[in-house]
Amino acid sequence: QVQLVESGGGLVQPGGSLRLSCAASGSISTNTMGWYRQAPGKQREWVASITSAGDTNCADSVKGRFTIARDNAKNTVYLQMNSLKPEDTAVYYCYQLLLRLNWGQGTQVTVST
Repeated sequence: QVQLVESGGGLVQPGGSLRLSCAASGSISTNTMGWYRQAPGKQREWVASITSAGDTNCADSVKGRFTIARDNAKNTVYLQMNSLKPEDTAVYYCYQLLLRLNWGQGTQVTVST
């Protein structure tokens, strides 16, 4: 099974930007990939996805601020997050769409002054 490792999280002030990366241990070129997030005390929330053809979709809560992209040559998926808000604070999880979702371990994003 492909292992997914997220990175790029951290502490950022409101209005700032972060870019998350999800590096896969094997090829992901034929898979839809995406991101979920989970804030403390809340259910996991879908954020964005990208198909093998490069078609993207994202949640209304992040539309216009977050962008998902992929580099199949590097087996990596990215989540560019701009204009961050305190409510974006969460653990962000990368996933690979198989018969069921294959998850990474998550990376913490904290938006705070």
